[in-house]
Amino acid sequence: MSNRIKILSIGAMDKRVDEALAARYNVYRDDVLGLEQIIAAHGNEITGLVTRGRIRTTEALIERLPKLEIISNFGVGYDSVDVAAAAKRGVVVTNTPDVLNDEMADFTVGLMLATIRRFPQADRFVRSGQWEAGEAFPLGASLRGRKIGIAGMGRIGKVIARRLEGFDIPVSVFMRRPSADLRYLCHASLQSLAEAVDVLIVVLPGGAETKNIVDAKILEALGPNGILINVARGSVVDEEALITALQTGKILAAGLDVFAAEPHVPEALRQMENVVLLPHIGTATHYTRGLMAQLVIDNVISWFDGKGPLTPVAETPVPART
Repeated sequence: MSNRIKILSIGAMDKRVDEALAARYNVYRDDVLGLEQIIAAHGNEITGLVTRGRIRTTEALIERLPKLEIISNFGVGYDSVDVAAAAKRGVVVTNTPDVLNDEMADFTVGLMLATIRRFPQADRFVRSGQWEAGEAFPLGASLRGRKIGIAGMGRIGKVIARRLEGFDIPVSVFMRRPSADLRYLCHASLQSLAEAVDVLIVVLPGGAETKNIVDAKILEALGPNGILINVARGSVVDEEALITALQTGKILAAGLDVFAAEPHVPEALRQMENVVLLPHIGTATHYTRGLMAQLVIDNVISWFDGKGPLTPVAETPVPART
């Protein structure tokens, strides 16, 4: 039996993470060996787990790894990890905050502009030959004269807000835990924010507390000139209510990078011309994914070197390794 630390890697982890950790530890990849086979052979010895959220880290999985000490999550969102179960077991959970803030802010502004000005639709118009055939692309909406609301003012939301300041457009926010040093008009409820703006950018974390928080009432409050941009989690938007709102003109358009049951996207959304659909690519650049991968690696190494985690999430303890 090897004395090397044993790491379980699930959900087709970035190969840079697996390769770097394999230089120090025994790494068992579920996409190579199969999760059940790994647990049967090594479950009682695995002390670390790395995940990118494509497979849920449930209480049942955590319980099957009795010596588990750390779960290092590839991504800032960690709603796929049962943090309550991890905390109960004394397992620390880490994520990858800050290194992706700028990328997500740039991406969000780009998605907003593409949705309002209909860039993907115009691209299809040119490619189809309609412009060359003499047709004119129809006039559309403008960013001018709009008011923008941001739901969620964590690390990413704050950077998005700073980006938007350069557009000389009013920005207001909703946050579940208001901050005293906030420099933007803060609404006491998401409903109030939606009523006050006509572009709603959602950057709230996923999880039970925010499930379907953007529902039919919020969309109706946003209004017929309203545009929804979701770069958070698909779970925060009631997808059926959104489809209805788009079909009936309750809102004007939507830009979506996330969906309720990824990679499944409802056929109704795929058929609409007033929606921009992207395959969850907010951080999908070589540069930023490299930074995220390195932070996953560094969290694991720091933990097993006895230095503690670098970026633990708030819900889990940070016990000393014995």
